[in-house]
Amino acid sequence: MPTYHEILTTDLSTLTTAAERWDGMAKELNKQETAYRRDVHGITLRPTFVGESQQAANARFGVRLAEFQSAQTEAKAIASLLRDAHTQFVDLRKKLQSACEDAIATGMKVSDQGVVSYDTEKMSHGERMAYVHDPSYQDSIHKDVASWQARIDRCVKDVDDADKGVEVAFTAVVKGSGMGDSMVPGFNSEAQGDIEKYEAQEADDIARRVAKGEKVSATDLAELRRAFRDNKGDKAFSQTFLNGLGPDTTIKFTNELNHLAYSSDKSHENVYMDLQSSLADTVANATQVPGSVADMPPGSPKFKAWLDSADGAFYRQWTQGLEEYGTQNYGSKSNPLCGYQSFVSMMQHSDTKYDDQFLYQMGDDLIAAEKTHSGLFTEWGPGHDGIRADALDGLLAMMSQNPDAATHFLDPAGNGSGADHVGNDHLHYLLNTRHWPKHVLDGMGYSEIDGPLNRTGLGAALEAAATGHLPLEDGQDPWPDMPHSDAQARVMHDVIEELKPSSGNDAPVPGNLRKPLANALAQYTNDTHEILGGMSADYVSHATGDGYFDSGGTAHMAVSEKDLVQVMRGMSEDPDAYATLHKAEARYMNEELNKIPAGETDFEKTGPLGKAGAALGAYTAIREDVINDGRMDGYSAADWKSKIAYHVIGGILTPMTIPTTAGGSIVVGDVLQRGVDTWAWQWDNDMKAGVDARADAEVADNYLDANNQAALMVDGWAHGRSDIDPDSTAGRDRIDAFKNAMLNGHDRGANTAEKYL
Repeated sequence: MPTYHEILTTDLSTLTTAAERWDGMAKELNKQETAYRRDVHGITLRPTFVGESQQAANARFGVRLAEFQSAQTEAKAIASLLRDAHTQFVDLRKKLQSACEDAIATGMKVSDQGVVSYDTEKMSHGERMAYVHDPSYQDSIHKDVASWQARIDRCVKDVDDADKGVEVAFTAVVKGSGMGDSMVPGFNSEAQGDIEKYEAQEADDIARRVAKGEKVSATDLAELRRAFRDNKGDKAFSQTFLNGLGPDTTIKFTNELNHLAYSSDKSHENVYMDLQSSLADTVANATQVPGSVADMPPGSPKFKAWLDSADGAFYRQWTQGLEEYGTQNYGSKSNPLCGYQSFVSMMQHSDTKYDDQFLYQMGDDLIAAEKTHSGLFTEWGPGHDGIRADALDGLLAMMSQNPDAATHFLDPAGNGSGADHVGNDHLHYLLNTRHWPKHVLDGMGYSEIDGPLNRTGLGAALEAAATGHLPLEDGQDPWPDMPHSDAQARVMHDVIEELKPSSGNDAPVPGNLRKPLANALAQYTNDTHEILGGMSADYVSHATGDGYFDSGGTAHMAVSEKDLVQVMRGMSEDPDAYATLHKAEARYMNEELNKIPAGETDFEKTGPLGKAGAALGAYTAIREDVINDGRMDGYSAADWKSKIAYHVIGGILTPMTIPTTAGGSIVVGDVLQRGVDTWAWQWDNDMKAGVDARADAEVADNYLDANNQAALMVDGWAHGRSDIDPDSTAGRDRIDAFKNAMLNGHDRGANTAEKYL
């Protein structure tokens, strides 16, 4: 491996100098070719030279002429490889230099050997005292040093990977099929000037041997990992590698990696999983498409024109091959394994975001495949380690990591404009039409069950599609007033339309959809608050139309109050889902209280209180219906209430960071939330005194009681306002009026919601 010092001091200009000389050699060889063609090979073409001797000479001289041409090709390729190497090394050295400069800027020193240490000479007196006496300060510095050392070491390793890639290319460039004859070694007429293509060819050879189940040496596996590392993000390498393997061998390769990792060579599982991840990244890089689904959806004339172009050739051939092999069985008759199952499970190992058009087309292809091949994604018996049987749900999970792709795939309005518009019924199919694959147990007796991961991918994709950001992680809470696009609002609207009951009052929301849909719907609380409040004509008029409207620079989702209540009731079988919605409503109610102008005495302008109460009443009716129904999945009434209490309290006092699709974040909360804080703080204190789920359930009942919740929230909010004196008679009268307005609204909201349940 090159040392840190060698990387920074090596004269890289020698590479370009050598390249110029190889170009010069190609020119000289061209001159020699011209002379040989004229003075030697040309003799055999004269009319006076005939017979067997002429034929023998012509053939022999022709070989030599071809060698002159091959030598030029090889010389030019070597020159190109040298320039390619120069470009790579210059770029990698700049990255190393940048890492060193960044480290030094943060107070580090970097030695000539690339060793990072903390620069104590730059410490202030206070910092020096802390460094000497404070173990936690020392620990933080040690962590910083280790982090910078790892970054610099990674830069050095990247140079070493590139150096070995150059070695691979220079070894291969002088080899080729049909080189010369037994008398003359010959030159490579197929020489190429792209390092990545030679690396891909060697990687292809190793992967092909793995796919065949051959014993592959640790050295070869290490070389394969290096090639993937060195070319991560390189589209030329990715396409060359996959084009060489083809979809069939790629599927066999990933299957063998799974077999080695989970069965035959578990001690090296990390090696095989790293190769899986690298293979998935390679697929992601190779299948990038210009534009987006929004303007060039698969199936549109614009997309078809790109497929027919030179740039689209690889993509077209690859996806066509995947359609062919995706439905083939690579397992046994009793435990089948279709190609799509292996391929999609491998894709899930990628750290690279997949192109939205590729995900869209894959989704379309998987739906078409399962419609043609009934039971294609059924899981039989033990299944296959490392592979999810339901490839479509697995793909939807990946779409959730590219929220725009999820929105485009699930948007009921379709994508593209004019002649390039392509419609879809993906949302309807997934929520209403699809027969979700079962897990078949065929041992002592035949039975079919839902797998524990059933619809988890769909839930994540729906959340991402309706919100425009990655699904929330455990411990993150949705903010109730987030901006949305028209497409996102259409998705949220149609989710409710698809899940609403066709008859009766029950909206059976599948278990694994409840929490992610609650996360999504909670971010439309500004809309659900108005709908449940029953006082906005905009929502009523648009509920039966497009299902959304634009106002204030964002799209608003509109559905009927009946449909909303019934679907919220279906989500609320899961206490976490109910608590997510209730917590978002509490936050939004607090925001509405803050909108009341200081000193306001006109009762009509406290309309927000009536709507807040009505929304609160709807939640009361939903909660009572869940408890009285007694069909909660795996929960007793006391368990359900207790879990609500803990979930509502958790995180309600703190600001939240909502991730965005661009990699940034929006920090919300912690602003004028005194009403919610007071309510949750007192609830938390009482919860700590609970000794079991039943006691905690009683606490939950107390604080979710409308009278108590309204009183605590209004009191807490009022104490934070300068225009209200809670200790004066006038102040108490105003606070009581606010509470009465909220409670009157509560009765109205509860009575309305009860009719729908």
